[in-house]
Amino acid sequence: MPPTLTFGRPDDFHVHFRQGEVAGHFARDAQDAGFARVLVMPNTLPPIDSAPALTEYRRQIEAAAPGLRALMTFKIRPGLDRQTLADLRSAGAVAGKLYPEGVTTHSEDGVRRLEDAWPVFAAMEDLDLVLCLHGEHPDAFSLDREAAFLGGLSSLRAAFPRLRMVLEHVSTAAGVDAVLSSGPLTAATLTAHHLLFTLDDMVGGKLDPHLFCKPLLKRPEDRTRLVEAALSGNPQFFFGSDSAPHSREHKEAALCSAGCYTMPVSLGLLLELFESRGALDRLEAFVSRFGAQFYGLEPNPGTLTFEKLPWKVPSLVHGVVPLKAGTTLSWSLKSLQGA
Repeated sequence: MPPTLTFGRPDDFHVHFRQGEVAGHFARDAQDAGFARVLVMPNTLPPIDSAPALTEYRRQIEAAAPGLRALMTFKIRPGLDRQTLADLRSAGAVAGKLYPEGVTTHSEDGVRRLEDAWPVFAAMEDLDLVLCLHGEHPDAFSLDREAAFLGGLSSLRAAFPRLRMVLEHVSTAAGVDAVLSSGPLTAATLTAHHLLFTLDDMVGGKLDPHLFCKPLLKRPEDRTRLVEAALSGNPQFFFGSDSAPHSREHKEAALCSAGCYTMPVSLGLLLELFESRGALDRLEAFVSRFGAQFYGLEPNPGTLTFEKLPWKVPSLVHGVVPLKAGTTLSWSLKSLQGA
């Protein structure tokens, strides 16, 4: 019999489901991958920035994937007032997502200066809503945008000492160090693609558009630091896939959309990574415990079992090319127990 690994049902604290009919497909993919809860990003068109919009989006997701719990976020705008934020919290929002202007998909209406949203952050601190940060400065050179944003993180930390913050999809060694120096109310999500790949994988030979994401993949030394953080057992670092589907036509195009569709392969890739470092015993905390603790949630009931059985990643899923399409991964989902 092939070796197996069983661990508690995992969470993904950063997913994109898009909207319309395809959102149901992508939500079911998360359910089929074994995730119990997912933190859903709000950068749809129109964005999720009101209680009715949030309630309807969650209804659509959970109707399509009834075994999946959608943890909801809203898009931060400078003009959001305290009553709107309180209504969002009452509707089930657990976090607000800050997008600097123009840094990623559907962020053209993002925040230009952090100071413009200071009253929003103050109200979020009082309401105990988590602040999720797309940590890139739009005016910096593309490879330096995360590093250029970190001064803003420091300012936020000083101004709002009780506000829980997550620096999303950290991609640099400097980002890891900034989180470590900011104390236990600051955390970071790490993606499978930033843990496994560097810029050379995307552009060192032939251009691979399916590795094009925001923030960009970085240098080997950055990836090394990210892997160290993931394996460290420090609860400030937990999993968020940033799974971001775009149709094949929008990825294999002259003006390629940013985002990697990793939902079907994230857990398998993490198993391979942790196994290669002799750290399979640390995977459960990274995907099933640390994020829940930071968000004040109980661990999910039930378990997943993976077995060491190769499977081939499909070339196309709902019109989207998944990461590692056509390659063979060494761990397969065998069973799901409990609910």
